[in-house]
Amino acid sequence: MKTALITGASSGIGAVYADRLARRGYDLILVARDAAKLSALAAQLEGATGRKVDTIAADLGVSADLRRVEQRLASDSSITMLVNNAGLGAVKSLIDSTPEELDTMVNVNVTALTRLTRAAAPGLVARGEGAIINISSIVALKPELLNGVYGGSKAYVLALSQSLHHELGGKGVQVQAVLPGAIATPFWDRAGHAVENLPAEWVMTPEDLVDAALAGFDQRELVTVPSLPDLNDFNNMEQARHALAGNLSRNKPGVRYLTPA
Repeated sequence: MKTALITGASSGIGAVYADRLARRGYDLILVARDAAKLSALAAQLEGATGRKVDTIAADLGVSADLRRVEQRLASDSSITMLVNNAGLGAVKSLIDSTPEELDTMVNVNVTALTRLTRAAAPGLVARGEGAIINISSIVALKPELLNGVYGGSKAYVLALSQSLHHELGGKGVQVQAVLPGAIATPFWDRAGHAVENLPAEWVMTPEDLVDAALAGFDQRELVTVPSLPDLNDFNNMEQARHALAGNLSRNKPGVRYLTPA
C-alpha cells in the first residue's frame, strides 16, 4: 500500500496532484485550511478512483495545526510520498508589506515545509523507499520578478531539495523540486494580482503543470522546470554552479581584493 500526503490540496496544483496520484494507485491524505472543500474533493476522488482519501483540515501557519500534520507523517507507516505544495505568495514589495504578512509567508513557505519534511524523512529512510516533492517556483532562479521574501522562500525550497537529494538519495528516497511559472490558480487572487492581468503566453494550466512535473518525476529529475523549452539551459547553469565549488573556500582572498604593495 502506498499513500501520498499532499498539502494545499483543496484547489489548484494540489487538487490536480491529488487526482493524478490517486489515478496512479495512491491512497491520499489531503491537507488544507478549507474543510468543506477538502471533504468534497475527497468524496469526488474516492468515487472516481476507488482510492481511500483522508483529510486533515489544518492551517500550516498555526503551530497546533502544523504539529497535527507532523504527527501523522511521523506515525503513519503507509505514507510513501510527501507533496509540499502549500505556499503563500506576494506581489507587493518588501517595504509595502506588513511584518505580519512576511512572517506568515515565511512560516508557511519555509518553516512548515521544513518541519513536514523532517517529520516524513526518517520513516521513508527506515523503509528504504519513498519520495518528497517540493513545489518551489521559477522565482528561485529569478528572484527579481516578485517580492524578495517570496523569492527567497522559494530559493530556500530549491536549496533544501538539492541538499536533501545529496543526503537521502542514496537511502532510497527520491527528492524533486518543481519550479512552476505563472499558473492559473487562486494563488494570484490571494497574492492581490489577478492572473487575468498576466500575458496569456505566460500562464500554464495546473493540469499541464502537474502532468509535466510527474513526467519529470518519472524521469527522476531532481529539478523540474515545466515551462523551460530546452533542459540544456538549466543543465548548463548547474554545471557552471558546480564548477565554482573548488574555488568557493580558499585560504587567501581573490587577487582583486589584495592591496597592491
